[in-house]
Amino acid sequence: MKVWTIANQKGGVGKTTTTVALAGLLSDLGHKVLVIDLDPHGSLTSYFGYDLDSLSLSTFQIFQDTDDFTSEFIQSLTVNTSMPGLSLLPTTPALATIERKMSGKDGMGLRLTKALNKIDEIYDYVLLDCPPILGVLMINALVACNRIIIPVQTEYLALKGLDRMNRTLSMIRKARPKPINVTIVPTLFDRRTQASLSSLNILRKKYSDSLWGSVIPVDTKLRDSSIKGKVPSQFDPDSRATRSYRKLLNYIIDLEKHVEEQLLA
Repeated sequence: MKVWTIANQKGGVGKTTTTVALAGLLSDLGHKVLVIDLDPHGSLTSYFGYDLDSLSLSTFQIFQDTDDFTSEFIQSLTVNTSMPGLSLLPTTPALATIERKMSGKDGMGLRLTKALNKIDEIYDYVLLDCPPILGVLMINALVACNRIIIPVQTEYLALKGLDRMNRTLSMIRKARPKPINVTIVPTLFDRRTQASLSSLNILRKKYSDSLWGSVIPVDTKLRDSSIKGKVPSQFDPDSRATRSYRKLLNYIIDLEKHVEEQLLA
């Protein structure tokens, strides 16, 4: 099972859209996929039509005072989506209390890792949608994953958020034994604006080692698909954004194969 964390310490850069788009495309390929909403605001949960306030089971249960995780327990927290083969572990606003209740407690950074270990044989891919705040929830996601995908809106303030994210990754690298594989994804790109063009040039100069070579364009079809509660490839498989996300997925899969080959060499 591969675990990808979609994270950035700035909101509005396309984290949830990237999570949904990649998850849908993986499902299109026949993979069994789970998306996990780690943001108390619940954009991912709402995307698929669930009311945060009416859910009795959610990611909140993973962070309670118990290590007695079972595969059946984790599975009981999940719900279906409009996409066959794609399941959701939703969130509730109660998750916002985790930082206050659990911060500083031993082992809190490994809660999600322990939970995911119980479903390793059930899913092919798990995608984690993070809050834009460095804390217990993001730390859990960064520790648990095989790859970190950082969507970055092609505008100046988003680049500042990427700088903060890189400082966080430097801290995480010191604490975890396995290397961090990072893919930076330029999003909301509008070639008609100087802001997008100049921001993309800065990304290419500063982050060439981990930057995906293409972009996710501004596309109203992404908004339309979210209104319908469908993944982009299900709503319009030939839209500009879906084609770009498909290209991104192929790129990441090729990177994963290369990493695996290196480990076997």
